Amino acid sequence: MSVYTKMILVGAIIGVITRLYMLRTDHRQYPTYPHGRVIHIALGFIAASLGAVAVPALFDHNYTAVTFLTLAAQQFRDVRNMERQMLLNVDQNELVPRGITYIEGIAMVFESRNYLVIATAFLSSLATYFFHWYGGAAVGLIALALFARFMSGDVVGDIAFLHAGDLRFDGPNLYVDDIHIMNIGLKDSQEHILQKGIGIVLIPKNANARTTLAHLGQRQAIIHEVSTILGVYRDSGTPSFAPLSKLDLDSGKLAFFLLPLERDLEAAKGVILRSPVLENSIRKPLQSKAMQRLR
Repeated sequence: MSVYTKMILVGAIIGVITRLYMLRTDHRQYPTYPHGRVIHIALGFIAASLGAVAVPALFDHNYTAVTFLTLAAQQFRDVRNMERQMLLNVDQNELVPRGITYIEGIAMVFESRNYLVIATAFLSSLATYFFHWYGGAAVGLIALALFARFMSGDVVGDIAFLHAGDLRFDGPNLYVDDIHIMNIGLKDSQEHILQKGIGIVLIPKNANARTTLAHLGQRQAIIHEVSTILGVYRDSGTPSFAPLSKLDLDSGKLAFFLLPLERDLEAAKGVILRSPVLENSIRKPLQSKAMQRLR
């Protein structure tokens, strides 16, 4: 077996392993099983093959072949568009939708993971040329571990403190602690909310966190996570049972009114603290020059 063949095989295998590792169907049931996973595994194989073939092509001075990477980039951008459109279509039928910001983040992740597969396959193939196949496999696995470490983002627990809020009514007005949520006039709805509802308050740790949590997309993503795991006590046409979040403009506290099927306060706290901080919602005003001058 020629060295180029070994390079391609090792790079492609490590690349596919990388994609399989990053392809996990969790409580959100996305990608769907099995058809959605088949699509992404096939795309991962294509990405791994491109990364593995690029190194022998460079060593063989076949620079034209490397230009196929630009076509791959276009293909993976189309994957992002496909994921976005599909999730937007599905989101219309969700009792608690993900929201556009969450969907855009998911689509971006699926595009970027194909690029990580190309990079891992490329490094494995390159290392195989210098250090035999086991060296290539080792470098690929190290690259996979590094990518997995640095690609994991923050969660809400990293940027905010949390405590249970007092869910109460003042006439028709629903409050979580002293933060007004909405008006509910029907006594029957009020009784259901007091019986099954949960109030939770997030306190941002700094100005960056306050601005991030104020983002409507981030707030909707948190509500969707809780509703997906604990369920939601509502059906279509029951707006008074829809989970909501409201911001205290003075303090920056963020109050959540939740109505899960399983009224488990500790579980709800855990879900919120482990909810992802969306890349598109992150704001860092403290790092701006204007804020640094004020400090």
